[in-house]
Amino acid sequence: NNQKRFLFVFFYFHFFVCILSELTAGIINGKKAPKESLPYMVSLQNKRRHVCGGFVISEDFVATSAFCDGSPTHVVLGSHNLKKGYDEGIMKTMIFIVLMLCLQLSSKVQTGSKVQRIPLPPAEIKLKDNQVCQVAGWGLTETGAPADELRVVDVPVINPQVCQNEWGSLLANVICAGGYGTKKGFCQGDGGDPLVCSGIAVVIVSFSKKSDCEQPDSPHVYTDISKHLQWINKILKQELEVFKFCVRKRLM
Repeated sequence: NNQKRFLFVFFYFHFFVCILSELTAGIINGKKAPKESLPYMVSLQNKRRHVCGGFVISEDFVATSAFCDGSPTHVVLGSHNLKKGYDEGIMKTMIFIVLMLCLQLSSKVQTGSKVQRIPLPPAEIKLKDNQVCQVAGWGLTETGAPADELRVVDVPVINPQVCQNEWGSLLANVICAGGYGTKKGFCQGDGGDPLVCSGIAVVIVSFSKKSDCEQPDSPHVYTDISKHLQWINKILKQELEVFKFCVRKRLM
């Protein structure tokens, strides 16, 4: 339906991790995703401009990256072509979880062909080297122009030691995929998009080199969701004290 609903965001800074590289994301050498093929995808926006991606993890929550730039104020669900307008949205509370953000919906999202949740991984998921996964988004393409229509690309998982060697130092809760000579990956504009392996949202786009869009020469880095499942489950159950504080502040 063409109904417009917005996801207004109240920021509460619970935890922030600094990192030397700038957040970048978008889709390099990908293709247009078939309409309604990725109904878990959402667009975080500021003044109706796409700034980051995210994905639906329950009827009440959307997940994205804590490195999301652009101060998003709205989230758009169920949209394929952002140029054609907004679909639905509701008021949100945002909460920091290490390298992730969970946005709590003030009322449940209606799921259907346009909006669906995607499963989260089991604890300590193991990905194989060169396993092919997918990343999608509306960010900049290899031409430097933003994408109106959702785009998707297949990327291989990079060996963890190779990734560490290329970056010099990385946190333990990351996974690398794409970039590093594959000529495929993400560029600017979609931090927070999920890397999907076998139908599961395994990791979240975190960062790459800002100049790494035309010819990606470094592994692209994602936050491993499985390392944060305990936190996520507590937030989904609304058990965290900081979550309760945010809700009280929002309702005052």
